[in-house]
Amino acid sequence: TVIFSADVVGYSGLMERDEAGTLERLKANRSAIFDPQVAANGGRQFKLMGDGALVEFGSVVAAVNCALAIQAATEAVEGLRYRIGINLGEVIVEGDDIYGEGVNVAARIQALAPAGGVAVSRVVKDQADGKMPCAFEDMGEHSVKNIERPVHVFKVSPAQQEIQTVEAPRKLSICVLPFANMSDDPQQEYFSDGISEDIITDLSKVSALGVTARNTSFQFKGKSVDVPQVARQVKVTHVLEGSVRKAGGRLRITAQLIDGKSGEHVWAERYDRDLNDIFALQDEISEAIVKALKLKLLPEEKKAIEKRGTDSVEAYNLFQMARHIYLSGGFATQRGTDAVRRLCTGAIKIDPSYARAWGLMALVIAVREVVTGGSGAEGLVAAERALALDSSLPEPHAAKARVFGNRGDFAAAMIEAKEALRLDPQSFEANMAAGAVSFQAFQFNDAIPYLMKAKEILESNFIPFGMLLNIYVTIGDHDLARQYAELILARTQPVLATEPDNGMAMGLAAMALGVLGHSDRAREIVSRGLLLDPDNEIMKFFFLRAYAQIRDSDAALSLTEELSTGPLSDRVLAMLKMTPEFALIRDDPRVKAMIAAAEARLAGSS
Repeated sequence: TVIFSADVVGYSGLMERDEAGTLERLKANRSAIFDPQVAANGGRQFKLMGDGALVEFGSVVAAVNCALAIQAATEAVEGLRYRIGINLGEVIVEGDDIYGEGVNVAARIQALAPAGGVAVSRVVKDQADGKMPCAFEDMGEHSVKNIERPVHVFKVSPAQQEIQTVEAPRKLSICVLPFANMSDDPQQEYFSDGISEDIITDLSKVSALGVTARNTSFQFKGKSVDVPQVARQVKVTHVLEGSVRKAGGRLRITAQLIDGKSGEHVWAERYDRDLNDIFALQDEISEAIVKALKLKLLPEEKKAIEKRGTDSVEAYNLFQMARHIYLSGGFATQRGTDAVRRLCTGAIKIDPSYARAWGLMALVIAVREVVTGGSGAEGLVAAERALALDSSLPEPHAAKARVFGNRGDFAAAMIEAKEALRLDPQSFEANMAAGAVSFQAFQFNDAIPYLMKAKEILESNFIPFGMLLNIYVTIGDHDLARQYAELILARTQPVLATEPDNGMAMGLAAMALGVLGHSDRAREIVSRGLLLDPDNEIMKFFFLRAYAQIRDSDAALSLTEELSTGPLSDRVLAMLKMTPEFALIRDDPRVKAMIAAAEARLAGSS
């Protein structure tokens, strides 16, 4: 058979320089170029190996045509190039896999191909020559590893500027709309959201199906939508919508799979089950969708879908409640933090091996200690426990990144943050951790892309907007600072309407008002915040920046003296030295003494 071997040029170096960006470009290339061209030319991918792939074709013409089309289209993608080798030879077929000398020779030829080019064996050249518009350049015979005879290799290039490509059919793709909460209790919203997220996660494990990310799907939450319009907007072939009704120990789920072009139902079902059947029911829904789309679910994909982390419905329910509070910004208050911890503790008591509950516990402890200035030891214990149970979770690594960042060990923190991003580039927690660590290390240009990604993933959360506001104020970008000040006010006002003691929201709102010149309103929030959440160091740091914005030097100096003896003293005094807004108090003898004391303390600790 014809074996086509492809590999990304310099992949390790690309990953070292820009791991998240390289993964995104590779994923986009496979979705838009590589996979469609393979399908259009009748190929079958039988092995995917990180940055490489092995494909079987029925003819040498189809394989060469596909290779040239992929290389031509990929040439426009910045920073990504393939080497492709093609061989026709004897192979051994075992199930869905293919191996043997024919495969080995293709891999060796691929390694000899030029960057962005295609190389083939002599037998491929002989069969394709004259049957398609391409030219063959003799690269000579090569002795290659584990092959007794030398391999005669030819470089292939298109004979004309235009390569004859086949219009590729769109890869099947799906947008899972948030399932509607049909329960009598609106507080059950967390459960319907959790079902929707789990189905998105499950379907993402099917290699033949493209699935829109949670942040894309959840932008339609609570809205009446026109399915074909949604499909066009997010560029998918199908849309899944449904509803969840949870009452006592019973559960009703309805689901409809709709063709994005015609708006017609491809599959629909209603399930009335006992709540204890929730895991089996999620598996059934995912497998029914795969079957309706006529896709093949590989054994390892089926196994991955069925992996839930716990067999306890009660533990699962508590975890979903905790995650809902966390993502809604609950970690910004002591009350929210305590609620998440209690729920995770409850889930862990039921199932001590529930890794996701341990991971969320670690994260909420680590993030809260940004405010309280704790050591982070408890968060590290929970993170290590989570990783011992499931090393594929990004949240424990994000938690460790936050702990190390709070300790000032930015190198160790960024290693953990990048590992979290490698495991899940779409993770809100991973992007927030990378952004927070870069921010703490004053690497603002590095922090901005991570925080931008975090706010796109979870636009309802005001924290990444607040960190971006802090960055733009610090670097003196007044236009963007004002823009993000407006965005912060729009997001913190509804939070403060329901949680008037939310220190993080009060701190950022006061700073935003200061940036916009609303002095009286900023002072009003500062007074309320110091009364309601007097131990919140981060809030007081934002209040300090608000005072600097409204040019109140006496209040700024007083708050600086208070912060200089707290857990954030080193960070605050570093900002005083480098940020233009603090020029109004920087020359004060008391501030100079504080900075000198901090520098002496740091020199002594090193």
